[in-house]
Amino acid sequence: MNFAEQENPHMRRKVLSLSQSFNKIKDANLLLTSSTSKELIDDPFKSLERAQRWKIKSAYGDIGFKYRDDQTIAFIASRMPAVYSACYRVLKEVKRRLPGFAPKRVLDFRSGTGSVHWAVREVWPHSLETINLVEPSKSMQRVGQSLLQGLKDLPVIQSYDSLQALMQNLDKSDRMHDLVMASYVLGEVPSLKDRITIVRQLWELTRDVLVLVEPGTPQGYSIIAQMRSHILWMEKRKCRKSKGVSDAASKDIVSLNKGPNGAYVVAPCPHDGACPLQNTGKYCHFVQRLQRTSSQRSYKGVPLRGYEDEKFCFVALRRGQRPGQGTLAT
Repeated sequence: MNFAEQENPHMRRKVLSLSQSFNKIKDANLLLTSSTSKELIDDPFKSLERAQRWKIKSAYGDIGFKYRDDQTIAFIASRMPAVYSACYRVLKEVKRRLPGFAPKRVLDFRSGTGSVHWAVREVWPHSLETINLVEPSKSMQRVGQSLLQGLKDLPVIQSYDSLQALMQNLDKSDRMHDLVMASYVLGEVPSLKDRITIVRQLWELTRDVLVLVEPGTPQGYSIIAQMRSHILWMEKRKCRKSKGVSDAASKDIVSLNKGPNGAYVVAPCPHDGACPLQNTGKYCHFVQRLQRTSSQRSYKGVPLRGYEDEKFCFVALRRGQRPGQGTLAT
């Protein structure tokens, strides 16, 4: 897939609008004291051990790590515009590949300050009815709510501390989502086993499309490739088992599934086979250029370019069998 198209000017304006909204958070700058600001902006989690960030406590992937207020403000100042831009770019590609797809119910896992919500509203401004946010940090939840103040025509927004809490509070009929998204989160999960556990849980809550986004690094690419392979393998195995039983039993199995058997890759690759870049020393990633905010330039304290390039990796997977040739935009 070629992502060489020029940056969407409306997206750029939205990033700037988001950046300006940061200034409305009361006393935000006061949280960035001279003794902590540089360390937090450079790496909000530098002093934390990875093992302390994550703790899988249940079958639904509860997470123990909580953001402090100063870490939340550091994330907003240094990372939210870039995360939003990458998520917007990915969702625009999903929309281009699936022009008939318009999600009504969305789940954002580890939603942070709401970058995915903003991106979904921008890409599908008329279809979104409900968005469920899973974010264990109360600080992140508060800031995300603050950024939405004053906006009109918002969807129904529900926040949960964990996937377990979401499952406990939603009826079975409300647990499925047209779009499930996890962005910039799996790389902080300490083990492959825990990543697979989380992604399988997210897939079980997916009615149609699951999107995973990670930083555009070799590690991010490896994580995306592993999760892509696992979902495809899992669904292929399910299809084989379905074909091995009688017609009546097969109907019973299908009726218990959350969606149709099978899965295929929507983007970035137009196939479900192995990535041709594997074992070549190269890795699949994309670049989104965005304008730096004045707060980013001032907090860093050194001369900076007026823009930055956000590198990211992603995969979008859809339930069901891959359509015939020519029915999926490329």
